[in-house]
Amino acid sequence: MQQPNKKLFWIFALSSAVYFTQGIEGLPGQGLFYYLKETLNFSPEKIMVISSITTFAWLVKPLIGYIIDNFLAKRAWVFISLALDIIFVLFIGLFQMPLAILIALLILASNNAAFRDVAVDGIMCVEGKKHQITGKIQSIQWASILTAGLFTGLGGAYIAEKWDYKIGFLLLIPVYLLVMLPAFFYQEEKQEKPPGFSSLLFDLKKIFSDKKILIIAFFIFLYKYSPSFGTPLFFIQRDSFKWGKMWIGSISTISTVFGIAGSLLYYKFSQRINIKKWLYFSVFIGAITTLSFLYYTPFTAVFYDVIYSFLGMFIFVMVMDFMARNSLKGLEATSFALLCSVSNLAVLSSNLSGAYLLPRIGLQWLIVISALTSFLCLLLINKIE
Repeated sequence: MQQPNKKLFWIFALSSAVYFTQGIEGLPGQGLFYYLKETLNFSPEKIMVISSITTFAWLVKPLIGYIIDNFLAKRAWVFISLALDIIFVLFIGLFQMPLAILIALLILASNNAAFRDVAVDGIMCVEGKKHQITGKIQSIQWASILTAGLFTGLGGAYIAEKWDYKIGFLLLIPVYLLVMLPAFFYQEEKQEKPPGFSSLLFDLKKIFSDKKILIIAFFIFLYKYSPSFGTPLFFIQRDSFKWGKMWIGSISTISTVFGIAGSLLYYKFSQRINIKKWLYFSVFIGAITTLSFLYYTPFTAVFYDVIYSFLGMFIFVMVMDFMARNSLKGLEATSFALLCSVSNLAVLSSNLSGAYLLPRIGLQWLIVISALTSFLCLLLINKIE
């Protein structure tokens, strides 16, 4: 049995390592985007649809959560996903393949990342609620994923400028090997399961019969949903502002630093703030920041990226902490994964609705509609206990 302080260290180390990996997996992202945009000449809406397809596994996280809750230890799934990751990135990095096969491999790689994410989130919920540090663990997790973003901002831009997305994938292999270290040292206690028969349908029935979870899930969907317009802004940066790849990467890196600051600020205040009150305030903050994109110039583009990264990450970690605190005992991985899937479904719906509306109503009205949909979740906020 590990000593409490030593065990907490490896919990934080494993959580941060897994989330750092999720962040560094964006290293080939810029190269892949430029491949789709400038080699295959795909439109913004087509790229948005492809990006949505590759995230399918993140919509079935409750199924993944059930598997992780009931088969093998959670850290075992971290090892399995990392081993499969190495195999898939080797295929992507070493071989030129048709777009359909590339997308299929990206879906499989995304599936591995989802298993890793659900496993470590299950550990976070179990250990975090036990020690009342869910917010602190979440803050460290997201600070880690943003720290990885410091490398993917400039590093991804450099790879896109000098090589292509394949090199970015191959550079992930050493990271996957290093993440196995904290997974090896973390000693996971056998979790007590609720009495009675357990099956996927039984567990889901228990979750879906919990009125509180259902209200929170519906709230999370409405809170996260608004038609997306991020990809069109990227096109404006390249085609209208004539920004180079390295400059875009530099702005991304600076924004990431401010995002880390927002995450660490939540670490400091996570055990003191009234989450429900701050959720209410954040809705209005989100609507105002969305409308500000109606005035988009080279100067405001930089300002928005930097300042909104700080605000957005504080709010984002707060929402994740809120979800973790409300996971069901004994079904932490499954119930938290369900709430995350609802959140991911909202993001997917945002991307697809944004891709549908953009050519029909234009960017300006898309931004206005996106801001207005921010207020839908206020219908449920008073029902949250």
